[in-house]
Amino acid sequence: MKGTSEQRTGFLNGVVAYVLWGLVPMFWPLLKPSGAMEILAHRMVWSLGFVLIALLLMRRWAWIGELVRDRRKLGLIAVAAVVISVNWGGYIWAVNNGQVVEASLGYFINPLVTIAMGVLLLGERLRPAQWAAVGTGVAAVLVLAVGYGKPPWISLMLAFSFATYGLVKKKVNLGGLESLAAETAVQFLPALGYLLYLAASGEATFGTPAHGALLASTGLVTAIPLILFGAAAIRVPLSTLGLLQYLAPVFQFGLGILYFHEAMPPERWAGFGLVWLALTVLTWDALRNAHRTRARAARLKAEARAAKPQAPERTPEEPSASAPTSSAETASSSTETAS
Repeated sequence: MKGTSEQRTGFLNGVVAYVLWGLVPMFWPLLKPSGAMEILAHRMVWSLGFVLIALLLMRRWAWIGELVRDRRKLGLIAVAAVVISVNWGGYIWAVNNGQVVEASLGYFINPLVTIAMGVLLLGERLRPAQWAAVGTGVAAVLVLAVGYGKPPWISLMLAFSFATYGLVKKKVNLGGLESLAAETAVQFLPALGYLLYLAASGEATFGTPAHGALLASTGLVTAIPLILFGAAAIRVPLSTLGLLQYLAPVFQFGLGILYFHEAMPPERWAGFGLVWLALTVLTWDALRNAHRTRARAARLKAEARAAKPQAPERTPEEPSASAPTSSAETASSSTETAS
């Protein structure tokens, strides 16, 4: 019962995290007339403050000493900070310049880009269905490029920057909150210096207390979904998180059409249709592979049990008091073995 409750809590945390990420396009326009670079700088500065408060409340500091002593990890954190800065800044600019639908496409194709990078950079081998999904994704980009008259640069930038960020974070192997703290610590001084420059030159838009509060809340907008995601990641299977990740671009796509009233000509629908087809194939293949893996593990476990030597049968003269006498006792033994 406890495990079921934990999984339910994790699932709800994951849903809320991805829904919040999906609804964030409604937030960035509230920060106008601030430009994308100024909003990005505020996001970096305030995110560090809120993340440090969260770490203080959770008393999670032990990782800092280990990170500081590892130059390789520090270098990877710096790379991650640069890449996520490009991603954040590009996304804010896209939303505030009427490109929400194209931005959502970037996160739709991100899993396909991640798989392609695994093949090109890590030498991973793909299953036939994964090759089909990647090929369909490439076809989708070509269709969209023809429709736009140019490649969907915003989508590609967001997809490749976030895929690179994920690759680097995999090598760093830090928790979500700890990683964000380290990355924003790298971003802090350049971001603060830029904000001070804007203030000194009279170009800052911090303005009224209400607008200043909105800019400060960029830290909360960044930290809260990440904390919820971290709570989900330790409670639910990765296959479930993999399915939930599509909630964010679905919400962004819906907002682009229904809230921001962006155009969707036929060629754009065709391109998105191919992307969704590729993701359907990818998801089906992932679920099928996970099912096969579980079935194989169960079969190997059963074979291992069957291979164990059986205890000799007792003769009628032997006492049977040492054998389990009730189903409750047998269940207790099974539970102890499982734990």
